[in-house]
Amino acid sequence: MTLLLTGSDVARLLPMDRCIEAVEHAFRTLAAGKLPPPGVLATHVEGGGFHVKAAVLDGCYAAKINANFPANPERGLPTIQGVVLLSDAVDGRPLAIMDSIEITARRTAAATALAARHLARADARTATIIGCGRQAASQIEALMAVRPLTRLYAIDSVRERSERLAREMAGRFGVAAIAASDKHEALADSLICITCTSSRRPVLELSDVRPGTFVAAVGADNPDKSEIAPPLMAEAKVVADVLEQAAAIGDLRHAIAARAMTISDVHAELADVLSGRRPGRDSVDDITIFDSTGTAIQDVAAAALVYRRAAADGAARSVTIAA
Repeated sequence: MTLLLTGSDVARLLPMDRCIEAVEHAFRTLAAGKLPPPGVLATHVEGGGFHVKAAVLDGCYAAKINANFPANPERGLPTIQGVVLLSDAVDGRPLAIMDSIEITARRTAAATALAARHLARADARTATIIGCGRQAASQIEALMAVRPLTRLYAIDSVRERSERLAREMAGRFGVAAIAASDKHEALADSLICITCTSSRRPVLELSDVRPGTFVAAVGADNPDKSEIAPPLMAEAKVVADVLEQAAAIGDLRHAIAARAMTISDVHAELADVLSGRRPGRDSVDDITIFDSTGTAIQDVAAAALVYRRAAADGAARSVTIAA
C-alpha cells in the first residue's frame, strides 16, 4: 500500500526539531561518503518549468517533482506546486506520495539551522529576514531552535507581508518582531541575516553587512536568481550545501561569473563542517555565508521521517498503485 499525505499531514508529522535531526544525519552520511550522488533534472516550458531532485538514503529513494509557474497567482493557484514520491530502495515499492511544499520549506529551514549552529556567532540574538513569503516562517522557526532570538526585523517589498510575518513570529515565539522599512538600520543591529527572495539581482551588498554577521542565502535556487553581491561573497567565508550545485545555480555562480572569486575560494561544504573536517567560524569578526541551493538528500531525509511517523500512527489514507 502507498500512503497519500497532504501538506497538513506533513506539517503534523514533521516537527522542526526532528527535521533538523534528520537533515543533519543526511549531511553527515554524505560526508562519510556513503551516498550515491543526488540527481537533478530541469525541464523548461512556456511560462514556467519543472524540476526533479532525487536521492537515496537509508534504504529509501525520494524523487521530488516541483512545478514553478510565476503567473499562477493570477489564476488563483500557488506559484510552486509538487509532490514527493518515496520508494523502497531495496525492492522499489512506492511507499508514499506526499505534498512537496511543506517538505521543501522545512528541510530548507533545517539546513539553515545547522549552518547557523556552526557559522553564526554564539551571542547572535538579533536577525533580519529579507523576503517574507512562504519560506520565511519556517526559516525563523528553525533558527529559533539553535539561536533563540530576542529581536527580529522582517523586510519585504510588500509591506503587508512583512507586517504579517512580524505579527506571527511575535505571537509564536514572543520575540520582538518589527516590520522594517530601513534595511541598513535593521542589518546594523543584526548578527544574522536570512535572504529568501526570488530576486534576480542582489538584495545584500558588502556595505550592508557588519563584521561578524552570518548570512543564510536561501533564495537562489536556479541560475537566474541572485541575492548576494559578488564583492560580499568574495569578502566572506562561504560554505555551500553542495559545492558543484552552488557553482551552477547559487549565488556562488554569480560571484564566479563576476570574477570576484573562484570555486577554490569556497571554505567548505556544509557536510564537511558538520563532520568536523572543516572548521566553521574562526573569529567573531568573520562574515560567513551559507549558499543554500537545496539538495535531494534533504528531501529524502525529511520524506522518510514523515513516512515512518505516518505508518506508525495509521491515520494516513493509502492506495494500491498497481491495482
